[in-house]
Amino acid sequence: MSTSGRIPIWVKLVFTAFMAVLVPVYWTTYGPTNFLYFCDVAMFLALASVWTERPIYASIAAVGILLPQTLWAVDFLGTLIGYPLVGMTAYMFDPKIPFCARALSFFHFWLPFFLVYLVWQLGYDRRGLRAWTILAVVLLLVCYLWLPAPPATTPDQPVNVNYVYGPSDQKPQEWMDGRLWLASLLVGLPVLVFLPTHLLLNASFGSATKSIEPLSVARASSPSAH
Repeated sequence: MSTSGRIPIWVKLVFTAFMAVLVPVYWTTYGPTNFLYFCDVAMFLALASVWTERPIYASIAAVGILLPQTLWAVDFLGTLIGYPLVGMTAYMFDPKIPFCARALSFFHFWLPFFLVYLVWQLGYDRRGLRAWTILAVVLLLVCYLWLPAPPATTPDQPVNVNYVYGPSDQKPQEWMDGRLWLASLLVGLPVLVFLPTHLLLNASFGSATKSIEPLSVARASSPSAH
């Protein structure tokens, strides 16, 4: 656990408390497969980042979900006023889903801002691009091979996790063969989403890995230690 104090203790405690509520509610409402969504994985990476204060965890999460979650936020605001952008937040207004679960799901709105804050505080680790790309490929394959396709049999059943069957949770896309759609995600996400995000973060926050030196090493290197 880090003692550098770059992330205030109140931030650590508030975020941890939120996760302590989110995980059991999501598990009960949606089931364990819901945690395979990119955004949910990013939340656990953020939790690791706030306590260890290692930039690699925040960097991995930011590369993967900064742009998609920004799109979520824009779509939510559009849906709120009656003009949805892509319809990905329609479930937030579905009364069949428990209000508590929908309220907790509002983390999608503030998560990209929180990750930018973490990267700003801790620095950006360039290894995040490679790590998230590998993780995303594994998640996409698992979701396509073993998780159900749309439509859902119940309102709270996770289907089409990470959009491996198309952009709609109502039915699989019909523009192309399903395997070709999956291949387009496996190639298109790293090239069109993850890489541009990596370049933006690298340019904005630098590429140096900010490691936390043990206290004994820091003391040994200081003039007063000699």
